[in-house]
Amino acid sequence: MLSRLKTKSEGKLAKQICKVVLDHFEKQYSKELGDSWNTVRDILISPALWQHAVLVNRFSYPSALEEELHLKGYYPLIEGSFSYHPKSMKCYLSRTPSRMPSERHQIGNLKKYYLLNATSLLPVLALELKDGEEVLDLCAAPGGKSIALLQCAYPGYLHCNEYDSLRLRWLRQTLESFIPQPLINVIKVSELDGRELGHAQPEAFDKVLVDAPCSNDRSWLFSSDSQKAAYRIYQRKNLPLLQIELLRSAIRALRPGGILVYSTCTLSKAENQDVISEILNSYCNIVPVDIREMARTYAQHFTFAPTEHEYGFLVIPDRGKAWGPMYVAKLKKIK
Repeated sequence: MLSRLKTKSEGKLAKQICKVVLDHFEKQYSKELGDSWNTVRDILISPALWQHAVLVNRFSYPSALEEELHLKGYYPLIEGSFSYHPKSMKCYLSRTPSRMPSERHQIGNLKKYYLLNATSLLPVLALELKDGEEVLDLCAAPGGKSIALLQCAYPGYLHCNEYDSLRLRWLRQTLESFIPQPLINVIKVSELDGRELGHAQPEAFDKVLVDAPCSNDRSWLFSSDSQKAAYRIYQRKNLPLLQIELLRSAIRALRPGGILVYSTCTLSKAENQDVISEILNSYCNIVPVDIREMARTYAQHFTFAPTEHEYGFLVIPDRGKAWGPMYVAKLKKIK
């Protein structure tokens, strides 16, 4: 009986996978990732294997929450404090694909935790935000990384921008659910075209995060409309140009001496390494920052694809480490 139920469940899951997208990924990623692609593909098409992390909200959580997480087998992402992982940032992982229940949005009540793919914290941690700094989250919705930034430090000013009006409402609700009123007063939310923001606010920020729109591999694989999926794949070639334009705007918005972090949730080399290479080849005042030590610190939890570049890394889903994809690159604007 159990085996029949399992087969039936697997059959339902197989119907959900978009063959158009999978075939496209198969051609591209088997070349870019080599033998690793077989394992990555198996994880990506099996949501039952995906792991979920719990980011504790330092403005709201009771001590009983951490006790509950420990009892359920969760453990800290990292013990102690590092320059890129402050003690105030508390994230718990589970070795199994278990998931805490989502909390409902209630006006006036702050949520205790945020559920996320643990690798989405890496761009935030790479930014190394300090108290008092002015920071721009250029493509901020749905708001998880903005929330994470505020777990790390108390910025002097946080500008959360989102061009898509539907996603902007999601962003506002996320901020309302996690951030107390005194801190809300140092946050600005805008609906600007990210490609133009750098012209509007030149050299205004100490740190800039560009979590760019990308071909989100996890969600694309489960596109319900194959025609829309095929069109999305056709349009995919335009994404690197958009990402480069967003980075150019971010560079204009960044003060000399400031730090910029670029991230995506795709495996695509064209949207990751190639985009950063184009930027580095175009600017004499933008230099890469070595983040290999950071990758080594988190290697016990995440699998990193081999790379020749010291300024970026790619987390790939693996057995028992079903996190990612997540690409992160760190750049500095020299004076």
